[in-house]
Amino acid sequence: MTAQARSLAPPLIPVSAPCPTVPAAVRAATEVVYTLITARAEFDALEAEWNALFERAGKPTQVFQTFNWNWHWANHFLASSLGGVAGVRLSLITARRDGKLIMVWPLVTERMRGITQAFWMGDPASQYGDIIIDDVSDALAVMRGGWDHLVANAKGDVLRLRRIREDAAIAPLMVEIGASVADKLTAPYMDLASAPTFAKYEERYSSHARKNRRRLKRRLEERGTVTFERHHGGADARRLAVKALELKSEWLQSRGLISQAISNARMARFFADAAGGEEKSTDCIVSALMLDGEPAALEVAFTCKGRLAMHVIVYNLKFEKAGVGVLLMEKSLSDGYVENIGVYDMLAPGDNYKLDWADGSAHVCDWVKPLSIKGAAYAHVYLGQLRPKAKAFMAAMPQSLRKLIKRAANG
Repeated sequence: MTAQARSLAPPLIPVSAPCPTVPAAVRAATEVVYTLITARAEFDALEAEWNALFERAGKPTQVFQTFNWNWHWANHFLASSLGGVAGVRLSLITARRDGKLIMVWPLVTERMRGITQAFWMGDPASQYGDIIIDDVSDALAVMRGGWDHLVANAKGDVLRLRRIREDAAIAPLMVEIGASVADKLTAPYMDLASAPTFAKYEERYSSHARKNRRRLKRRLEERGTVTFERHHGGADARRLAVKALELKSEWLQSRGLISQAISNARMARFFADAAGGEEKSTDCIVSALMLDGEPAALEVAFTCKGRLAMHVIVYNLKFEKAGVGVLLMEKSLSDGYVENIGVYDMLAPGDNYKLDWADGSAHVCDWVKPLSIKGAAYAHVYLGQLRPKAKAFMAAMPQSLRKLIKRAANG
């Protein structure tokens, strides 16, 4: 990169742990062969090897890096798929040593407004991004080689990787290549493994909070028949997952907000297939609190190696004052003990209602690395300045004004 491009890069937000230098002896280990995967057939052919790599090296937090998750995503978002996003193409990097797959870096590229971006395969559906890499002593060197292969062959303007956890395998590489942090969030979680039973776990919450949940349930039962459902795939999971996105979109609209990702019909089709699990299961669990057969609150989650990622948590606006979200959360945690789930990850951002439940949280960063002068300008002007200011402005705007602006924009 030229000195001009480097000067335009957004300032680096400090991070706590710089990555160690890899010894020359390790870098000189057995040769690693890298491949840039750009064809859908090549991606599909990776299934068995990808699954084997994930089985032996995948982390519970890498739930959105499974082959099955990305297979469903590819069916709805790749340009080559029916109804896909024009211009979105595979740019997936693999690494092999002695013929064995040891790394998968799931990326795609898209050219938009004159800029070619490389970003996570799975975006915007995926809530964490990471590289899957075997337990090898030279992991950083292998990832750095993948980065060099990407730069040499993908021909993009900017690498833009959202939602990288501080404990992600790729996090040290971001520091190594001089990437910048464009945004920093927190992802709260609940550590169910810290208590032997739900009754014991629940003791960490105040007696007032526990009594309040019992009161809310009694009042709800006075309005009709309350039932809880928990679906591990199937037709009901498919139907309720789509309903969850509808309710989330309605909730956002009620506050003068909008999410293009959530309101997009493509996302609904993806969620339906991922939740239904009829082909290539994503280990989806859809939980529901029903009042007289109507969904009052819904949770769409995905499990991986004893960890549950709560992707969508939403309530029906008709029951906004009834505390249905709180009641569903309580039941979901109780069910987690039956299913041997050790951690409930509420994902970023760290909203107040999540922090009320949480035992702790992890930092999650969006990283940016310009690859050209155009990419550096885009990263500096849009990602580094305009976008954060626009987000802060919208967050500070009164809800009534946001609604007014939204109505005016819709004519």
